Amino acid sequence: MRKPWFDDEKALAAVEARGVDRRDFLKICSTFAAAMGLSQVPFAAGVAQAVEGAAAKPPVIWMEGLDCAGCSISFSGSLNPPAASVLLDSISLRYHEALMAASGHQAEAAFHDTIEAGGHVLIVEGAVPTADPRYCMIGGKSFEENLKAAAEKCAAIICVGACSSFGGVTGSMVCGGVGVSEIIKDKPIIKLSTCPVHPEHLIGTVLYFLATGEVPELDEHGRPVAFFGTNIHDNCRRRGHYDAGRFVTDWNDPAQKDYCLVTKGCKGPMTNSDCPVRLWNDRTNFCIDCGCGCHGCASPTFYEKMSPIFM
Repeated sequence: MRKPWFDDEKALAAVEARGVDRRDFLKICSTFAAAMGLSQVPFAAGVAQAVEGAAAKPPVIWMEGLDCAGCSISFSGSLNPPAASVLLDSISLRYHEALMAASGHQAEAAFHDTIEAGGHVLIVEGAVPTADPRYCMIGGKSFEENLKAAAEKCAAIICVGACSSFGGVTGSMVCGGVGVSEIIKDKPIIKLSTCPVHPEHLIGTVLYFLATGEVPELDEHGRPVAFFGTNIHDNCRRRGHYDAGRFVTDWNDPAQKDYCLVTKGCKGPMTNSDCPVRLWNDRTNFCIDCGCGCHGCASPTFYEKMSPIFM
């Protein structure tokens, strides 16, 4: 077990200074503890310590390969839980091509200084091109070269989104995008494979690692069981219609608006994720509830083998 980033028992004292009621903050931490399957241990205090940055801020490098920046947008646009803003204040984001203030030589210096020191958490967004390294160049070097350098001394790798996890959309393109685990074989890799990454998946994973110094329990594909251990179809609000044999055959028929969407290409029965329970957009909705079938974006076979999206 790695030593957690925190070791100061006074961490919770900083909560009130943030303008957040301590009791509510601990409720948030307890929710994350339960979500990660740790409600049986005194995890909430550890999460609070990690979020409040009781020790030196853990260095984080966020790299982007073949991607659309959707995961960066999804995470940076998160409104809740309030712990997200605290988390951003409590880690040292040394490198992110869109969010960092530095650019040019200063950005490259921050990147190389951090990987030389080692011990950082490496977040990877986007796939690695295999057809030709020129499909993704950063600072005059190929993305694969930069990835290997950043991974050499890192503590753990968190793949955000389908592309960095399994290749995603780029895996079906001429660039031949592949997931990080196809390139890096000697580091613990956590895959958060929805497209884009769910902000709470990323926040929960980072908090778990900071509070315990360990990688959470993963499934056979390298995804946290806490987030990807249930089938979407099993928790779908349209499941009753599926069991009763009521399926959408005509998009324009109001009587069918809540019927099962399997006949229209829904990939819920073959996809594991907690989307029906966790929801998206500040826990407002998710694909199936808004009338669109599941695209299977959390699955290792997305995108190519999940096509066509609609039928």
